[in-house]
Amino acid sequence: MIALFLALQAAVSVAAPPADWSALPPLRLSNTPDYAALMTQFVHDEVVAGRCAVPPAVGGKVSITVDMVVLVSSNGEALRIVPKTINCPTVEQFAAGVVQKAARGNVVGSPPATDSWYRTGMTLSW
Repeated sequence: MIALFLALQAAVSVAAPPADWSALPPLRLSNTPDYAALMTQFVHDEVVAGRCAVPPAVGGKVSITVDMVVLVSSNGEALRIVPKTINCPTVEQFAAGVVQKAARGNVVGSPPATDSWYRTGMTLSW
């Protein structure tokens, strides 16, 4: 039983994201949702509750950027999303979920020949 479990784990293991995200192509979606409308209030509430470290305000505005890499399968589906750490796990997780949902059946172009990493992100300001 344990051997079967370990074999299944090995079969579903997913490649680690590359170290240099800047070299990755951008994730292109047919329809990009309004990330700010979906997330700004949640992020604001997390900051106010003290669960997130925020950069200093610039010109009276606070901005948080969540960069991510997305592993897209050869059938065009997002297999894995890895957010860059911003010292706010709840926002990182929520942002990854929003991108996962946005990418479902919405990736532009032909699927890659093999599973491939792409970069994406969002900046939320208030």
